[in-house]
Amino acid sequence: MSYIDDLGDELAQRCIAAMAETGSEDLVNEIGKLLGATSQSLQESFMTAFRVRRANARAHAMIDAKLAALKVER
Repeated sequence: MSYIDDLGDELAQRCIAAMAETGSEDLVNEIGKLLGATSQSLQESFMTAFRVRRANARAHAMIDAKLAALKVER
């Protein structure tokens, strides 16, 4: 990863954690706007890392749910 990707991923992780703690889904948009006004490169990296991490979490949750349902059926 590049330095910008590392920074974007770090911000994405902190944002996801803060969103979970506060329940605020607007935080990602607020950070995206702030970054867009100061560094488009970091904004793109942050948004990509955020989307990838959220998609990954959803996929893991789906797999866990399918496996749990399978265990109930047995």
